[in-house]
Amino acid sequence: MIDICDFAVGLSRQLYGLTIASERPNHRMMEQWLPLGPVLVISAFNFPVAVWAWNAALALVCGNPVVWKPSEKTPLTAEAVLALVRRALARFGDAPEGLVQLVQGGRDVGEALVDDPRIALVSATGSTAMGRAVGPRVARRFGRVLLELGGNNAMIVAPSADLGLAERAILFSAVGTAGQRCTSLRRLIVHEDVYGQLVPKLKQLYSSVRVGDPRERNTLVGPLIDEDAYAAMERALGGGLERVDGVAGGFYVRPTLVEVEQQEGRVLTETFAPILYVMRYRKFEDALRLNNEVPQGLSSAIFTNDLREAEQFVAAAGSDCGIANVNIGPSGRKSAGRSGREGNGWRTRKRLGQLESLYASADQHRELRQGPTARSGHSLQHRPIAPNLRRIGVAANAS
Repeated sequence: MIDICDFAVGLSRQLYGLTIASERPNHRMMEQWLPLGPVLVISAFNFPVAVWAWNAALALVCGNPVVWKPSEKTPLTAEAVLALVRRALARFGDAPEGLVQLVQGGRDVGEALVDDPRIALVSATGSTAMGRAVGPRVARRFGRVLLELGGNNAMIVAPSADLGLAERAILFSAVGTAGQRCTSLRRLIVHEDVYGQLVPKLKQLYSSVRVGDPRERNTLVGPLIDEDAYAAMERALGGGLERVDGVAGGFYVRPTLVEVEQQEGRVLTETFAPILYVMRYRKFEDALRLNNEVPQGLSSAIFTNDLREAEQFVAAAGSDCGIANVNIGPSGRKSAGRSGREGNGWRTRKRLGQLESLYASADQHRELRQGPTARSGHSLQHRPIAPNLRRIGVAANAS
């Protein structure tokens, strides 16, 4: 939250407009950014502060009031943040009343806010089902919408990959935060030449990972958010889910690695839990096809020391996700996807000029020997999301 506030303060001095030549004599045109109006931020449970901060900080510096509807699963976090906001606004001393507001409640409250014509822009983070409901409702009243939804994220492990590096990335990306990031790793596509070496090692790591109280230093996997999440994971696995003791009242589970022959059925569905589906590939083209053929496109990754494979993965014909990582796992750069396809989170378009955020491990540049294989897009990850652009015509001899 602190970082995005610092970023937004600097951005407030960069809302530049163009001065444009005109074909009319003694006339010029210029652009000016104007506030859009009230911005509604609907946040999910898994990033209860960050998502609000990313949206609110940018909306505020663009001159827009913010209404926050947090997940009903994390109400206290929102109350704590708003207490800090009110304190800061009081110290500032000149903020308009009601500049930042908090509305607690369930689905009925969210629907009422989404349908309100006074809300100029709705920024909603959550499941794809939520996005399908929110998008059309806002469109019916010709409002504006930003949807940050789910992802069925895959990683390709090529035969030239540094397997030690890949193992660490796979483990954290798949089981960290109990698989409850939208960028969590859910599908692992391994070349047949290294499958027999990598997968047994992953099984060993999975069996030894510590599950329990996340406040303890050595714990890697904490609880699922609630009983519904536990039931969803159990349904996806068809039973056999191993429950682990943890803090009383929590739902702690052993992360699960599932080997599959084909990518079908449950593998094509995002389950917000620590389930990793593992499959083989022989040809690189097959790996790309598997990466791209699910309907959710958010983050993706490849582990390879082959420059040609890395370049092909991040090219227009490669991964069609909003984030493409080289020798880094798919999780951990959540906000970068805002400039890519994760802006709507669901495959409604295929590379029609959208900006893709690309990351490559600096440690791997030397391995590839040709310099960086991906260009960092993080400087563009936060763009002004809320102002209107107005074009003004000025005549030099106006009377």
